[in-house]
Amino acid sequence: MLARRFGDPDLALATVAHEIATSRRQLQRAFAEVGGTSFSRELQRIRMVRAAQLLADGSLPVHSVAGAVGYRQAAQFAKVFRRHHGKPPSAFRRSSDRIAA
Repeated sequence: MLARRFGDPDLALATVAHEIATSRRQLQRAFAEVGGTSFSRELQRIRMVRAAQLLADGSLPVHSVAGAVGYRQAAQFAKVFRRHHGKPPSAFRRSSDRIAA
C-alpha cells in the first residue's frame, strides 16, 4: 500500500491502519517486528527512492518532484533528501546527469 500511495501528503499511519482494518498500534508493531523500522521511516525511504529516480530522469523540476513524492514544501523535501542521500536534490541531479551521459 505504501508503495502505491507514497505521493499522498496526507498519508498517515492511522489512515493505513483503518484501510487494512487493524489498529494503529498493531500496524506499528508489524513495522517494527517484520521490517525493523517504523511507518514514517519506511514511508520516507520509499519517497526518497522514488525522488532519486525522478531526479535522475531529469524531466521534472525539483519542486514538482517534491510534490510527486508527497511533500507540500520543496524546502522540506530538499532537507529530507539531503539527509537521506547526502546531497541536495539539484546536486544529485547533476551527478546523475554525468553518470547517464
